[in-house]
Amino acid sequence: MENQSVVHRLRLKRRARRMARRILPFVASLFMATPLAAPVVNSKANAASMSNALPSAKSLQAAFFSQQLHDMYRDLNVEAQGLRYEVFEKAMTGYLNLQHDGQLSDDKQLLTVVDFELPSTEKRLWVLDLEAKQVKFHTLVAHGHNSGENVATNFSNQNESNMSSLGFYVTQGEYVGKHGRSLKLNGVDEGYNTNALARSVVMHGADYVSEEFIQQYGRLGRSLGCPALPMDQKDEIIEAVNGGTCLFLNGPDQSYSSKYLDEDVAMNTLLSANS
Repeated sequence: MENQSVVHRLRLKRRARRMARRILPFVASLFMATPLAAPVVNSKANAASMSNALPSAKSLQAAFFSQQLHDMYRDLNVEAQGLRYEVFEKAMTGYLNLQHDGQLSDDKQLLTVVDFELPSTEKRLWVLDLEAKQVKFHTLVAHGHNSGENVATNFSNQNESNMSSLGFYVTQGEYVGKHGRSLKLNGVDEGYNTNALARSVVMHGADYVSEEFIQQYGRLGRSLGCPALPMDQKDEIIEAVNGGTCLFLNGPDQSYSSKYLDEDVAMNTLLSANS
């Protein structure tokens, strides 16, 4: 056990050194931006002061994590498509937590984000290919009938609520039902969406998800709680995201919380992937 502990400490030191090399330009810019202090006579006091001023390993990790997410957000160019950074950050944090728990497929590095804070008249679904750093799909998506009119404001995990359910999902297998080709969704956020399978909350196509419907009614049609897709894209999207990929439904619910928003787990997962 003692040898394993020593090996573990050595690995942590090597990882910290690698991280320090990556973040050095960031740290240097902080020092360059800090005014120089007056000369200190006592060299020991000066050394102690400098030691206290150095960023901790924790702050270096946080800075590296933040920089990585900002770089990916920039490379995906999703800001121009209306995906806000704070929503992307939450989605990525959950994705990394689910990846750490082994709940996601190793074959597909896909993240689907739906932002129900946006009105249904806007394209508020993104399928992100994190490996290729590309947006595979950006399209319309419907919310539940009892969640609201053009904007979703109410959410529920209860059966027959006809509302959307917020949180993180892991996609499962396809089937053919009353809406044709559909995709099962396993809700993993206890208290928010874990009844999704029992409620038959699935990804499917619907005629009421179209620009023509918006022009006629001023909003999309609404589902019984499913994230319904445009008919002309549903097959491609279902084909792409099935079989163990991450779906995150964001919305204006201040009470929402998730164990999958653990930033420490997300940071360690990202660091391991880059080590």
